[in-house]
Amino acid sequence: MNEIITIDGPSASGKTSVAKLVAQRLGIPYISSGLLYRAVALMCLLENASAEEIEHRLEKHRLELRPTPTQNLVFLDGHEVSEALHNLEVDQIVSAVAVRPAIREYVNQVLRKIPPPFVVDGRDMGSTVFPQARYKFYLTANPEVRAMRRVPERGAAFETVLAEIIRRDEADKKQSAPARDAVILDTSHLDLDGVVRVVLEHITAGISQESA
Repeated sequence: MNEIITIDGPSASGKTSVAKLVAQRLGIPYISSGLLYRAVALMCLLENASAEEIEHRLEKHRLELRPTPTQNLVFLDGHEVSEALHNLEVDQIVSAVAVRPAIREYVNQVLRKIPPPFVVDGRDMGSTVFPQARYKFYLTANPEVRAMRRVPERGAAFETVLAEIIRRDEADKKQSAPARDAVILDTSHLDLDGVVRVVLEHITAGISQESA
């Protein structure tokens, strides 16, 4: 299999967990595009700069994502920063980073250098970054369900996480529209294994059609 599989969706829709398991079951790498936007957000924090200011400093930085069988390692200027990308400070500014056109193109260039096959998750992977992808999925769920999923990761109160998710949904609305040819799955009442099973069934059906 030499395909690109895109799994998009809003914050905490389950796309990362699903993408990891789908990649594992298929025996191909998993790529998290969101980590690269978080790395640019980290640049803002480290330099005490706004998203607009950092947009004009991108070329002085070297950003790289290295997939491993179990995780994505992100390197900023030669230093691994993976663990620093998941906190509320980064959460609060990553949307402002992700709407900047030059930053989006910068991240897209990093992603497009990665050779397939792989499963990639994000917000516009199927619609914008990899429109040629054969298999595209868009996961969604209601905000309350997504907040419950994220609380253990953030160590914050449910109301705080829910408010942040609602804010992110509004800020990311433009980037989060599904590709026209994506399979849309509401994960509100599905467990992880159930979503993975549906995704794999679609891929298997597509492979069968191609080989028929």
